[in-house]
Amino acid sequence: MVPTQLVRTLDAGVEFRGYRALLVGGGGMDAALRSRLAAAGAPCVVTYGLTQSCGGVVYDGTPLPGVSVRIDEGGEIQLGGPTLLRGYRDGSAAGLTADGWLPTGDAGRLDGDGRLHVHGRLDDLIVTGGENVWPGDVEVALRSHPAVADCAVFGRPDPSWGQRVVAAVVPRDRAVPPTLEELRDHVGALLGRHQAPRELLLVESLPRTALGKLQRGGLGEGTQGSGSRG
Repeated sequence: MVPTQLVRTLDAGVEFRGYRALLVGGGGMDAALRSRLAAAGAPCVVTYGLTQSCGGVVYDGTPLPGVSVRIDEGGEIQLGGPTLLRGYRDGSAAGLTADGWLPTGDAGRLDGDGRLHVHGRLDDLIVTGGENVWPGDVEVALRSHPAVADCAVFGRPDPSWGQRVVAAVVPRDRAVPPTLEELRDHVGALLGRHQAPRELLLVESLPRTALGKLQRGGLGEGTQGSGSRG
């Protein structure tokens, strides 16, 4: 399941206690969702992998036996092991490095115990005022605000900052939506002011796949709603 599916099934009152484990992919889980799942008796394992690795090959940060993970100089996650594709059906090469590793396009780090922590897609990184901002971190902070039902964060060009952090927010109460300054204060207190959004879009919904995975390519120009800047 992806996190959005978990939220929807929890909201629908689905009983999870009969499951031995729920495998979660397609995005990380924030602390609030983990708490809800724990209260519902839903044991979850967060997986990481790609189609090119035959699905999930890292479980709760730990690679499966025979699978290797490394981080290159640019911070990209690369995978190695016997599950990797050999090539594509159209005859094109697998796109592996010269020494046989799969570049994932994702950024992450390995902690002192060798556990993998995924930051997000390298292409999603927002560089604002010389600071790196990962959209997923800001989204976690925004979702902890009581007036936010759902959100997505992305970058837009800015003449002063290079890029500015933009938050597309689905209000919990459409009659009383959060203000940009409220959200800036909230995110700033949790992550630092440099990660706080400088533009707010109030939207009715976010572009997602049929399974509920956020489609960041559908944000920006394709996101409709009222906006404010600060």
